[in-house]
Amino acid sequence: MKLTAEEIYHKLKSNFKFIGADGYIRFNLRDYDIVVEQNNVVGNILEEWLAKWLDSEGIENVHNQRQASPDFWLDKEKSNEGWLEVKSFIGSPNFDIGAFRSYINEIIDHPWKLHAKYLLIKYKMEENGGLVVIEDFWLKNVWEIACTSAAWPLKVQCKRGVINNIRPATWYSERSDFRPFDCLEDFLAALEQTIYKYHDTNNLADHWSERLCDGYFKYYGKRLNLPRWMDVKHKYLTD
Repeated sequence: MKLTAEEIYHKLKSNFKFIGADGYIRFNLRDYDIVVEQNNVVGNILEEWLAKWLDSEGIENVHNQRQASPDFWLDKEKSNEGWLEVKSFIGSPNFDIGAFRSYINEIIDHPWKLHAKYLLIKYKMEENGGLVVIEDFWLKNVWEIACTSAAWPLKVQCKRGVINNIRPATWYSERSDFRPFDCLEDFLAALEQTIYKYHDTNNLADHWSERLCDGYFKYYGKRLNLPRWMDVKHKYLTD
């Protein structure tokens, strides 16, 4: 059975009642069994659980076991379609959307990466008990979980002047300083301006958007119309 990411999300939400679901992570070595209380393994285990659940429901998928995008292909016949990324977090979003240098190059050659869906799982872990509880979950596009920041047009992880990763917005909070982007084009405008601003990539900036738009048009037959960041940034800055 072939389902879209949206159909899988609704099946988890309505049929499985994913929000509020709880469980323990157990490890058994010979005859000694423990409940795992460290949360640094939960994300990988939730992804593995999802893979097994999809299989048990007869839902077509390929679970990518490598450290590369995507986490799942939902269409076995079209490897460029049905990309699903799974991100889990506790507290506030602290995952990486992607490695900055890799991302700006990959979306030129693989524009379908821009339309990957993100299944975002917020959970909590009860202290001294190991009980994992699903607090909420969402299905989003990349621009719906990215935002600007005080330091950079696109929120990134920057250490000692080196940009490492693209970091997420707190998309579900009304008290967040910076809200997510409204559309793909605004996200890409912020990304382009970050490329310009960052000393290690500004040499790529002159033709980056042109190459991106050409690759997108070649694959989708649609021409992206990227605004200048200075023309749209007012929508995303706090007063």
